[in-house]
Amino acid sequence: MNITVLGGGHGCYAAAVEMAEKGHATRLWRRDGAALKELLDIGSLTIKDYRGTRRLSVGKPEDKLSLTDNLAEALSDAQLVIIPLPSTSHEDLARHVAPHLHDGQVVFLPPGTFGSYVFAKAMAEAGNHSQVAFAETGTLPYLVRKHGASDLVISGYATRLPTGVFPSNLSEHAFAVLREAYPSVEPIEDALSGALMNAGPIIHPPLIMMNAGPLEHFEAWDIHNEGTQPSIRRVTNQLDAERMGVREALTYGAPHFPLADHYNTTEGDEWMYGRGAHGKLTDSGDWREDIDLQKHRYMLEDTRLGLSFLVSVGRWAGVPTPVAQGLLSIASVVAARDLYAEGRTLENLGLAQLSRAQMTELLTKGIHG
Repeated sequence: MNITVLGGGHGCYAAAVEMAEKGHATRLWRRDGAALKELLDIGSLTIKDYRGTRRLSVGKPEDKLSLTDNLAEALSDAQLVIIPLPSTSHEDLARHVAPHLHDGQVVFLPPGTFGSYVFAKAMAEAGNHSQVAFAETGTLPYLVRKHGASDLVISGYATRLPTGVFPSNLSEHAFAVLREAYPSVEPIEDALSGALMNAGPIIHPPLIMMNAGPLEHFEAWDIHNEGTQPSIRRVTNQLDAERMGVREALTYGAPHFPLADHYNTTEGDEWMYGRGAHGKLTDSGDWREDIDLQKHRYMLEDTRLGLSFLVSVGRWAGVPTPVAQGLLSIASVVAARDLYAEGRTLENLGLAQLSRAQMTELLTKGIHG
């Protein structure tokens, strides 16, 4: 299968490596030409994961992983387009991608924060009426960190990826394509259901807000290790209960992938990263980092976009989300900006006025339905 991965982040490199090693003809696109040239000059990626350390040759004609900074070229023959980028990149990237998509392609956003609608809307605004399926899931498929220009440490791979498709009437085709790349995808109702599986806005806002003192005091702090204490877990559990309450109010079925299963090693269902993933994450040491509460993606993506989306969908569905709203309000003070006003809300997406029936029709048939 022809696969294109867009972006140069941790997850982008991991996706490109996994797809190439599975034997797919894989292309990695970056708009940063200098970074791409640096990798091309090195000629390989060094990967460390549960299988050990190895090198993957890149950029040569015979290699399964090619590199390009030409977006039209990158998308021209791709059957699957994987975009494992922060949702903060979606609006700008969607405008550039929209004119180049064509019938039959599947675009995968892991995770999406309802980015599936953002990309579909950009296509409509570009006058592109091709039948493209946009899929989004609850987490990045990798626990991964880049170290320099060509070194990659993958601490874990997702074992379950609950995934929804926009529009859902293209789900059969989308999952046939997705399963060739990610056998771990699990079909769920639609893209809104997929957006409400997003774990980042549940994990990260409590961890950064309730560890704000240590984050600002120490040069580096691991919010997933010493930063994850019982009091914070209680807040996280209640925030997750709000997410699941919104899902239930919208009649989305179980399993809701409660975050508690991520931390449990012997009880509950297997979570998205499988058993013992939290221990692998903390043992790696790769998440002991300097988190700037004004600039880090946990604030600008998971809180500003993710929490605001949850609060807005709760309001639309008539479900109170006081913990999510409280964290968002505190974060707005810390960041000195109105995060809800800037957020990916149903209001800002132009969808807050839809009735339940109208939302269902949109999710099923798409913008041109």
